[in-house]
Amino acid sequence: MEKKEYNKLVRDYFPELMKEKGKEVEFEILNSGQFSEKLMEKFNEEVEKFRHAGTDRLLSEIVDLLEVVYSIAEHRGITEAEVEFMRQLKKNRSGGFRKKIMLKTIEEDLN
Repeated sequence: MEKKEYNKLVRDYFPELMKEKGKEVEFEILNSGQFSEKLMEKFNEEVEKFRHAGTDRLLSEIVDLLEVVYSIAEHRGITEAEVEFMRQLKKNRSGGFRKKIMLKTIEEDLN
């Protein structure tokens, strides 16, 4: 049997799920600094997977991306409720992106 190296952050139940499938897994619990670093790597990984997802995988990739965002927030002391509250607040103040508006220029007074 061949051992494949990953060194990436995985969901909490992943080791148990692999063991249930008869696979031998090696893992470690990260310290806070390592966790921060791996969360950012995971965020970038999930963004790339989302960018290349077909229609059949789109919802699943959005969910994975959200889970990483919520984990980053929680690691920095911000709850999911706070994230959602701020999202709604910003949406109410500035709107969302439904109108598909692209800013081209702003004329500014240089004085």
